[in-house]
Amino acid sequence: MARDFIELKEIAREVRKDIIKMLTASGSGHPGGSLSAVEILTTLYFKEMKVNIEDPKDPERDRFVLSKGHAAPVLYSVLAEKGFFNKEELNGLRKFGSILQGHPNMNYVPGVDMSTGSLGQGISTAVGMAIAGKLDKKDYRVFSLLGDGELQEGQVWEAAMAAAQFKLDNLTAFVDFNGLQIDGRTQDVMSPEPIDKKFKAFGWHVISIDGHDFEAIINAIEEAKNTKGQPTMIVAKTIKGKGVSFMEDEASWHGSAPSKEQCEQALIEIGGEV
Repeated sequence: MARDFIELKEIAREVRKDIIKMLTASGSGHPGGSLSAVEILTTLYFKEMKVNIEDPKDPERDRFVLSKGHAAPVLYSVLAEKGFFNKEELNGLRKFGSILQGHPNMNYVPGVDMSTGSLGQGISTAVGMAIAGKLDKKDYRVFSLLGDGELQEGQVWEAAMAAAQFKLDNLTAFVDFNGLQIDGRTQDVMSPEPIDKKFKAFGWHVISIDGHDFEAIINAIEEAKNTKGQPTMIVAKTIKGKGVSFMEDEASWHGSAPSKEQCEQALIEIGGEV
């Protein structure tokens, strides 16, 4: 297991490097909420999920829906590291003619299971996928990642009710609880807290963890798999901009790309090549 953690940490470091480089090249995008979710997506794609890079639409695969679609850079980086497409594609982020646009598009990007961007709709789709799995008697699992600011969308709670009503124990969702959104701190804009108690009230099994701790993430996913008759919500406490000192816990980095000089500083801190 210790070796697994070392490998996951190295992959996460590469993913963070990719995020910084691609956002610098694009001149726009969302670094803060991409960096905060690195450990979660790295664990899902390199430890947990059954995926097939040779057949991205394999009907038996596990599904992942990035409900907070603006954090596309972390998903693109992880998919590229996994081998769904060439890493050189990352240089085209948000550029005309590139497959990698500002939000994930399932029609163009291998490995993307759902086009997302309008907040609240991703978790609703994940619920639908989980219902389909039950109806088709398939054993694939569905995972989704929401932002804490996204919980301000009413559609999220309609989806939460449906997931509990239909006892979707094949659905595991994460809240990237970094406490910040584009306009500032979530508690000042429209507080979603207490997140854990709210999902419990909606009938979910809830686990609270450190979202940057690989062991905690792995254990939480295992607990979710062993939970029957309920969907599971993993409330992952994270740091927006994790890994880059001048981005950490700063709302201004929700949707601002680094300059060339800032990119160099960030890569030094992450441990990457300048």
